[in-house]
Amino acid sequence: MSFERIREKLNILADAAKYDVSCASSGGNRKNTNNGLGDSSAMGICHSYTEDGRCVSLLKILFTNHCIFDCAYCVTRKSNDIKRAAFKIQEVVDLTINFYRRNYIEGLFLSSGIFKNPDYTMERLIAVAKKLRLEENFNGYIHLKSIPGASDELMYEAGLYADRLSVNIEIPTISGLKLLAPDKKHEDFTKPMRKVSNEIIKYNDERKIIKTTPRYAPAGQSTQMIVGATGESDRDIMYSANHYYKAYHMKRVYYSGYIPVANDNRLPSIGSQVPVLRENRLYQTDWLMRFYGFKVEELLNSEHPNLDKDIDPKLGWALRNLDLFPVDINRADKSLLARIPGIGMQSVAKILNARQFRRLNWEHLKRIGIAINRARYFIVCDSRHWEYRDLPAEKIKGMILQHSTSKYRSLIGSQLKLFNS
Repeated sequence: MSFERIREKLNILADAAKYDVSCASSGGNRKNTNNGLGDSSAMGICHSYTEDGRCVSLLKILFTNHCIFDCAYCVTRKSNDIKRAAFKIQEVVDLTINFYRRNYIEGLFLSSGIFKNPDYTMERLIAVAKKLRLEENFNGYIHLKSIPGASDELMYEAGLYADRLSVNIEIPTISGLKLLAPDKKHEDFTKPMRKVSNEIIKYNDERKIIKTTPRYAPAGQSTQMIVGATGESDRDIMYSANHYYKAYHMKRVYYSGYIPVANDNRLPSIGSQVPVLRENRLYQTDWLMRFYGFKVEELLNSEHPNLDKDIDPKLGWALRNLDLFPVDINRADKSLLARIPGIGMQSVAKILNARQFRRLNWEHLKRIGIAINRARYFIVCDSRHWEYRDLPAEKIKGMILQHSTSKYRSLIGSQLKLFNS
């Protein structure tokens, strides 16, 4: 096949893959052995910037944008009049190796529309990974998108060659899925999730006894939800995410704002794209659940079904629970310190370490790096300067917003300009 045709396919199928955000790959640590090609280090590989500023990238493509389904929210649905293309297995292998040799990528993210049936599609994704591992001796990162409805046998084989597997749940609720993707069943998504989860547990247990046990999906599995295509509240979304974390041991749940791709009366109107700020608030809530010890019902419940757009979820929780504050920074335990607005987990560790040697005052806390503008309303320390007491929640919120210079305040302003233009 000519170079021009390959380039045309790449343009079509790379563009179609841009709607999938669940290709971050933290957790992969596949080692390069026997002078193989590529290396997925313990730092992990992802498609964006790392904390230290490094940009690491994956070749992110669809195997094909042909699809037998007609999901209202999907640009590749069968009724959409778009240009179609499909790679051959060897073409994807060759592209991956050639891009890697030129130092353009550090791994592969491969998804696909569903053509013929789920197993037929999944077999081809696995064949790409298998050729890369066994024939090209490729040790770089591979993320395969699990095809909903694929058999347990294929999901098992996929985990032997891929670092991470993911199946997008797409719509957060069963009712929403029935409305927008009536051809799909909820169990088509959860069945491969459960198979991968069970195999990861089994292999990890076996490796504790037999160190030579092969690795199975070492970077775990992830999923993605579309936010705003149906009328789910933030509470609905995060309760679903919490379920997938607990029931299927997800490494990550990703939240993708609805992007209008069709004029369908089941979807929100064109121009109602979900603000980026809502995605940010959902990710912040996710972070609090996974790393700060918050339960989902503390952050979102029947009384507070949606997140505050003006302030982050931890500050919102603190303002609703002022009876727990102020906290003595020199006495509080780790779990309570983590709940103070303006104090992250790294600062919590520094506080616990520093107070072994002396009582901390405001100057010490500033040097540790806590956000004094937020934290000062919720803590006391070994001095009385900057201490606030008995202020109502709305007053505290107003004072914090007045002095806030955070990126989220800037984001609100830019979005308002966008929507008013």
